[in-house]
Amino acid sequence: MTPENAPEPVWIKSSYSTDEGPDCVEVAAIPHRVLVRDSKNPAGPRLALGPAAWVGFLPYVCGR
Repeated sequence: MTPENAPEPVWIKSSYSTDEGPDCVEVAAIPHRVLVRDSKNPAGPRLALGPAAWVGFLPYVCGR
């Protein structure tokens, strides 16, 4: 499957995000990556994190 015909990832909004606040984050899992985007700008840039980067990223965003 090429990127042009790959299905759109299923995005999940963070339970900590609100519709009114500035911190609306969504994540989607694709093979070998976790995608992260701003839910208020779904067509905007996305972070694509590999497994090790995702594990390192979580404590930072969770404040731990």
